Amino acid sequence: MQIHSIETGKFKLDGGAMFGVVPKTMWSKLNPPDENNMCTWAMRCLLLETQNRLVLIDTGMGDKQDDKFRSHFFPHGDDNLIKSIQSKGYSPDDITDVILTHLHFDHCGGAIVRQGDTLLPQFSKARYWSQEDHWNWALKPNDREKASFLKENILPIQESGQMSFLNENSFEDVGITFDFVYGHTEAMTIPFIKYQGRTIVFAADLMPSSFHIPMPYVMAYDLRPLDTLNEREQLYQKVLDSNAFIFFEHDPMNEMGTIKKNEAGRVILDQTMRLKDIF
Repeated sequence: MQIHSIETGKFKLDGGAMFGVVPKTMWSKLNPPDENNMCTWAMRCLLLETQNRLVLIDTGMGDKQDDKFRSHFFPHGDDNLIKSIQSKGYSPDDITDVILTHLHFDHCGGAIVRQGDTLLPQFSKARYWSQEDHWNWALKPNDREKASFLKENILPIQESGQMSFLNENSFEDVGITFDFVYGHTEAMTIPFIKYQGRTIVFAADLMPSSFHIPMPYVMAYDLRPLDTLNEREQLYQKVLDSNAFIFFEHDPMNEMGTIKKNEAGRVILDQTMRLKDIF
């Protein structure tokens, strides 16, 4: 197996929403906001090459949304999904599987492309994978999440016939297993990837950045923040027990990190690193 970090560009979200109950005087030292209280975040994905599959985990926001939508989130930067995949020597037609951790727009928007008035899967030869309970949750969005579950990102996958549902062992043959967590949204997928004797945890929005490692740093976007705390605690124990790396999807600076417990027994960031510098 070979693994590549795929940068799809950056966007902005409200700092208060991203850090929840943590005061601005504290979080602003980690990710300084602009004059509108907006902080910059990455949309970082993973590409895994196995003997006979090329697996993409999440797809970023994509570029099919209109100017009004873009004005809320300020997508920017030189990177995009397809250019990043091509920089690794692959084309969209090479992708065999697309695993969507969840169906919020900044994680699945790049899965669909607009061609004229038609919306089509970006990866025409790929099988798209989602957790079934989450898929059904996204098809009938609640008022709190409605702005994140966009039908143009979801229905074309269903209509294409390329959709499949995940279970814990769907990719066990290629060294990927999954946990499903419920704090951020219903049944979000967390991939655990075995690679060169180590584990890489694709933390998605359970831990969107290295800034979110301290327990109180839970996003206001989370549906069930107390569940997020419990799920993080369980994840931390798995990471510590296996000496795993955490892959940060939204961290504007750090691709990956490790954690440790300090003298008070609190989990803190240990080291940060780039994927290509470790493997």
